[in-house]
Amino acid sequence: MAKLLKWLGLTLGAIVLLLGAFAAYVAVAPLPSYEPRPPALQVEATPERVARGKRHTELLCAGCHFDSSTGALTGKRMVDLPPQFGVAYSKNITADREKGIGAWTDGEIAFLIRTGIGRDGRYTPPWMVKLPNASDQDIEDVIAFLRSDDVLVRAQAVDDRESEPSFLTRLLCRVAFKPFDYPQQPVAAPPPTDQVAFGRYLVTARRGCFACHSADFKTNDELHPERSAGYLGGGNAMPDIAGKLVYTSNLTPDAETGIGGWTYEQFRRAMIEGIGVDNQPLRFPMVPYRIQEDEYVPLASYVRTLAPSAATR
Repeated sequence: MAKLLKWLGLTLGAIVLLLGAFAAYVAVAPLPSYEPRPPALQVEATPERVARGKRHTELLCAGCHFDSSTGALTGKRMVDLPPQFGVAYSKNITADREKGIGAWTDGEIAFLIRTGIGRDGRYTPPWMVKLPNASDQDIEDVIAFLRSDDVLVRAQAVDDRESEPSFLTRLLCRVAFKPFDYPQQPVAAPPPTDQVAFGRYLVTARRGCFACHSADFKTNDELHPERSAGYLGGGNAMPDIAGKLVYTSNLTPDAETGIGGWTYEQFRRAMIEGIGVDNQPLRFPMVPYRIQEDEYVPLASYVRTLAPSAATR
């Protein structure tokens, strides 16, 4: 028995030492890198495509990348990042060839947006919105806009600032958060005439509503959004303007804690004007999304098909 206890003690000690060594490595090692394999993509920047891309960029990218001091998408500190992930700064995505993405190929931009891997192979943690399920057209529209001469993306030589990921972020990037595979087949959105299917596409791919409105960023499944814990049930903790944690709203049709009693007009007013059913402005980090008029009906139609779920907080 004494030998067995001694053996168990040595084994436990070795495990503790290995875990400690792994934790020390995670704490000081750079975030993982992967081999970038961008596609041979060349986007034709038509006026219609640029206009659509501007809308997508304003809704998906500007909230994190727009710096009011430069009036462009030159990057800034992401103040609404939950503190458990550390301190993050978004990147300069203007057309500057040295400090922005002006020297990137269309394929490199698409590869980053879909997989999370930059042209240098570095993996971008979960504070960057990735679009593994977005249609090819939506991705190409964004690239077309980034190539335009719009003031938001016109070249500005603004240096990037390095983010300071927390130990949790570093650990999750080793064991949970991984790059997505680049699609090997064309990706198309459902037709807008199928309002429920198109609404699901908006929630899970184009607009990414599930990311904030599910239970927790740590348990989100970006590749299979409906597998995210507490899918659209809200309760995700996010800082407000003052840094106080607030919890995202329940978007399921629960009558008491969700939007089960909302009319289409109330849904529209919240999404486009930023006014809730209590006639009060929505609190930050939720802001008026000013989505297109033809998007709020599919969004509302889809979330009404979900099983009601009581808010998680």
